[in-house]
Amino acid sequence: MRSLNRTIGTARRPVRQGRTASLVRDSSLVWLAGGIVGVSFGAVSVAGGLPWWVPVLMSLVVYAGSAQFSAVGVLLAGGGPLAAAATGLLLNTRTAAFGLAVADLLGPGRATRLLGAHLVTDETVAFALAQPDPARRRAAFWVSGLGLFAAWNVGVAAGALAGSALGDTGRYGLDAAFPAVLVALVLPALRADRGVRRAALIGAVIALAVTPVVPAGIPVLLALPGLFTLAGVRR
Repeated sequence: MRSLNRTIGTARRPVRQGRTASLVRDSSLVWLAGGIVGVSFGAVSVAGGLPWWVPVLMSLVVYAGSAQFSAVGVLLAGGGPLAAAATGLLLNTRTAAFGLAVADLLGPGRATRLLGAHLVTDETVAFALAQPDPARRRAAFWVSGLGLFAAWNVGVAAGALAGSALGDTGRYGLDAAFPAVLVALVLPALRADRGVRRAALIGAVIALAVTPVVPAGIPVLLALPGLFTLAGVRR
């Protein structure tokens, strides 16, 4: 029996390794985009007058791209730390819904769930939920989450050290990297499910309508009613 178990375990190992390799390959584009935008964030922060360690520490502790950009924008505009923190917290409230979507993927244990909650981002959740089965979704969450966390922080550190040498980071179009990756991730779900398409269309219409009149990041929150349409279809 022990020999049989050892044989089964040996046979499963290449399968797991192959699955991890394919997830690394598929999520590498997300990591690349994260690193590029991280360079932009670090450079913008230092070029605006913040010490290099501020964006680096923020990226390790807060780890929320849009919230970090908004918080730094408030600081560079003359706002205080409390106003910057409140802005970031408001923009990050959408991750509460993301956390519910991937709660069963984090695994047991308080420390594991705490680490998993820190890795919840738009890109990681989208990549995980795009997988076909629970085991692959769980592996995709951790592979993409840890890889994106590393790429983001390396990018931020590189951008912060480069400082103002990059000049105006907006002219490079770095802010378009993440939206392009997200579109690529959600396309399979949109093609496969009419209910998802309906919910996405309602959310997109709301977000586009309010974008000219609300701060960046808020349109995503206001688009959440589209999910209620999806819930009604499922019921």
